[in-house]
Amino acid sequence: MANSASIESYLHFEGYDSLPRDIFDKKKIRAGMRKAGRLVMQRAQMNLALARGAEGYPVNRTGATLESVSFKVSRSGFLVKVAPRKTSAMSEFYPAYLHYGVKVGRRLGKLAPGKGKGKSNRRGAGVRAAALAARSAGEWRIKPRDNYMADALQDSKSEVQAILSAAFAAALS
Repeated sequence: MANSASIESYLHFEGYDSLPRDIFDKKKIRAGMRKAGRLVMQRAQMNLALARGAEGYPVNRTGATLESVSFKVSRSGFLVKVAPRKTSAMSEFYPAYLHYGVKVGRRLGKLAPGKGKGKSNRRGAGVRAAALAARSAGEWRIKPRDNYMADALQDSKSEVQAILSAAFAAALS
């Protein structure tokens, strides 16, 4: 399972780093980024729809997760971000729950009056750490799912590099 902030979900290609951004035609760069973003978005939606819960991906029941996957080109045009976003059909942003998982049990809160030690009603030494360790060692209520976004990028890596290389080459002339 890939972490969303890991290097697996990031693609960088060499060759144009030393050139200043001002010499590129930004319309052509943005068009290439949109094309690459659309390709990765469609691949992620396809991975999610065809897996049907297999391979560690979430199950597609209502289609809300499929519809939430979209892409956005940055203002400068030199970056595209493909990710699930919260839509109006979602009451909570549950792709985060699917990716990171949820443990059984609730979070530790304040102690009830009179349940702790002393005037300030504190927990005993090591009680909080033991409770947190017991919760983290417990079972999953929702098991973490695989990162279908990172897998879609890895599946279409060569195609994305070809699209972006062509866009950067066309933007220079």
